[in-house]
Amino acid sequence: MIFKFDNEEMSPKVRLDIFVSENAKTTRSGAQKLIEDGCVLVNGKTESKNYKLRIGDTIKISLPEPKVLDVLAQDIPIDIVYEDEDLIIVNKPQGMVVHPAAGNPDGTLVNAIMHHSGDNLSAINGIIRPGIVHRIDKETSGLLVIAKNNESHLILADLIKRHLFDREYVCLAYGKFPEDKFTVDKPIGRHEKDRKKMTVTDKNSRHAVTHFEVLERFSSCSLLLCTLETGRTHQIRVHLQSIGKSIVGDPIYGLKKDVLAQKYHLSGQMLHARRLGFCHPRNGQYVNFIKEPPKYFKDVIEDLRKKQL
Repeated sequence: MIFKFDNEEMSPKVRLDIFVSENAKTTRSGAQKLIEDGCVLVNGKTESKNYKLRIGDTIKISLPEPKVLDVLAQDIPIDIVYEDEDLIIVNKPQGMVVHPAAGNPDGTLVNAIMHHSGDNLSAINGIIRPGIVHRIDKETSGLLVIAKNNESHLILADLIKRHLFDREYVCLAYGKFPEDKFTVDKPIGRHEKDRKKMTVTDKNSRHAVTHFEVLERFSSCSLLLCTLETGRTHQIRVHLQSIGKSIVGDPIYGLKKDVLAQKYHLSGQMLHARRLGFCHPRNGQYVNFIKEPPKYFKDVIEDLRKKQL
């Protein structure tokens, strides 16, 4: 695909990745990947993703040939909360990885979804992540939306980008919270020493906001409702750590001596993606999905309530 940039009014504002995203019908991250891979040329040479287009620039976009999906479809039971011709709402169990990666080649949500839907999944995020619009961590349970076609995927991704995609979590966190409601507004970036971790930092970071509400207080911990305004990696866990708190059972950001995790034999953090709300990509009507936490989560809460009596 070859384009001649001649929009004088927009010239000072249009970044290369935005232009590629709009004209190649892909997400911003997909456009950036095309640019990084040398699939985009401006006047015959490569440019950075934040290059500002000038009047007269010729942009050539070469889309790579579709690759055969080398991911095994597996008959793994999954809890489908809702499905139509455009999307699937899945309740992911704790312990399941969302998509294949090093160390997790199969047994993932993608393997299960491929068995369920076959080729009816969007291709926006590449061969390893068909249909995946957003993710939650392996040891976090709860709701995810899967796109069944590219059009729906692009619309949903845009809603997330514009903060029009409602996501609520519940978690059990150590500590006392004096305020019933509070907000953490701190940028999050990759940890300099441990690249598997995220941290609050002003260096190479992105804006991040989480709203918290205390639902219930116990002697050593509190049940929180967490509403994401942005969706950064490990956002809730990192924001709690930044104020001296941590989620019960969190193996990365939690306490070294996690008494409740040991007592209740927890295998990961007590964090559950409880609600998704958004305008449906086909008709624009607002849809709302709620899935309460799994049994082990409820059992822990119920036991803590009994001890309060």
